[in-house]
Order: sequence, then structure tokens, then C-alpha cells
Amino acid sequence: MFTVFVDGQEGTTGLQIKERLDKHPEVTLLEIDPAERKSVDARQALLNAADVAFLCLPDSAAKESAALVTNDTTRLIDASTAHRTDPAWVYGLPEINAEQRQRIAQSRRVANPGCHATGFNLLVAPLVARGLLHPSTPLSCQSLTGYSGGGKAMIAQYEDADTEQRARLQGPAHYGLNLNHKHLPEMQAVCGLALPPVFTPVVGPFYQGMVVTVPLHAAQLTMPNRHAEAVRDALAEHYADSTFVQVQPYNVEGSVDGGFINPQAANGTNQNQIFVFGHGERILLMSRLDNLGKGASGAAVQNMNIMMGLPEQLSL
Repeated sequence: MFTVFVDGQEGTTGLQIKERLDKHPEVTLLEIDPAERKSVDARQALLNAADVAFLCLPDSAAKESAALVTNDTTRLIDASTAHRTDPAWVYGLPEINAEQRQRIAQSRRVANPGCHATGFNLLVAPLVARGLLHPSTPLSCQSLTGYSGGGKAMIAQYEDADTEQRARLQGPAHYGLNLNHKHLPEMQAVCGLALPPVFTPVVGPFYQGMVVTVPLHAAQLTMPNRHAEAVRDALAEHYADSTFVQVQPYNVEGSVDGGFINPQAANGTNQNQIFVFGHGERILLMSRLDNLGKGASGAAVQNMNIMMGLPEQLSL
């Protein structure tokens, strides 16, 4: 039995992690007295008493909490963006290459990926690593997500809105229009890209669920057969042994979900479903995932299982 502390369990990701850990057969949760949530001494004691601690905090607070660990035994999983490109931390996306799972298993510091970045990296990184897409290729990406991805403030904005504001929030809304979204550094670094993608996130009027889309011209690929089906087959080969990344059959008509991709169809799972549509001229790569599952808390628990030598799918 392992002891686990969730530092910041009141936030959206922290609550979801705790929900998964409550039914985990190999975990004992260390709870902080609500009156001491802001006590540095109380938090430090629990951080150093835990076998594993999740940091579900803003970036600056996550860095502060990481510095409070003074022993050589507590293993940290940071759900913030603070350490995702830090070479001292291992990037917590075990499916990204053949070595990553072992790196996570051996590490004391793991940075949980961002939700948009998870969908993008699982589509693009294998193509770059296999030499099928040159690292200097300019890419674009659009990601549609439920409003829970914005945390408590955005959830309140959608669910507690007055009549006028509610009407304004009925349709999808583009954001991050300064093109400096916080997930861009990890998207570029993990995929080994020379340039960050032009990334357009979109929030929809639904609680959770996500679809990440990367369009390609077949001419951008360096593989001999540049047809969409060949790209799908390359991704299927890469993820053949994966429990949580599932490459869907090639569908020449694009008739999945009656011609519409439902962004909520992977909700409640830790799955990332990959679709490849198109033909020999234009190709569409798509990832569908639960932004609160494989995009956040599910991925964090998966990383914990790997780090502690437990079955990867336990409690997921």
C-alpha cells in the first residue's frame, strides 16, 4: 500500500485525481485539515510523508511545493505547466516513444502533460520520430475542448452566467488569439519541431471532452506512400501495444459518428482515440480524449501506477 498526497485537491484536476484514488486498491490518501490548506508547515509534512504527491497548483505554487520536498523518497507528479520542458523532470506521456515508460518508472519527478498537448503530441511526435514528417514542417492545430479545461473560474462563467451572458456562451469560442498558449513549448519540444505550431484552441458549451485536429497536405510528408491510409497504418504500428492510445480503422468516407466527430465520446475514460481522414492530397489527423481523463487526472494516475510498478490501467 502506497501513501499519496494531493496538494491542491480542491481544484478541478485535484478533485478528479482524488476521485480516481478513492477507488484505487493500492493507495492510502493523506488528507490535510481544511483549516491548514494554506499552512506551509502542514503541507510540507504531508509532502514529505507521502510515497507519491500530486501537485495540482498554479505554476508558481507548484514550484514552491516541489522545493518543500527535502527527502529522497517522495516522488512528485506535477499537473501544472511549470516543469513540462524542464530537463530535470520526465515528461509524463508514456506512449510517446519506446523509452518513455521506463523513464517515467525510474523518475522521482514527472511532469504531467497538458490536455491540448497530449492530443497534438500523440499525433505528430511518431511521424517526426519515424522520419515521415520533417521537423521543420510548419504545422497548424485546432483543439475543441469543454469548458472544464478552464478550471473553476471558467466553469463558473458557464454554469453561473446570467441570461445575457449564457446566450453569448452558446456557441464555440476561439481563445488564445495572441498565439502564445501555455501548451506550445511542450508541443514543440516533445515533437522536436523547429517551429511551434499555429495553435487555435476553441472552448465549447459542454463540460468535458476534446478533439485535437492537425491538417496536413500529403506533399508535406516524406514517406513514399503519402496517402492518408498509410499515415494511419504508421500510427497504428507505433501504438500497437498501447493500452490507452487506440488508432481507429481508416474510414475513406469520414462517416464516423454519422459524419460528425463527437468530442464527448471518450469522456469518462483514459483513452486517446486517433483518427486519420483524407486521401492522397489532404490529410486530417484527429485525437479524441477526455480533457479531464487522459488530458489531466487520468494521465496523472497512469503515471503514478507506472512509477510505483503497478498495473498501468489500475483504477482507470
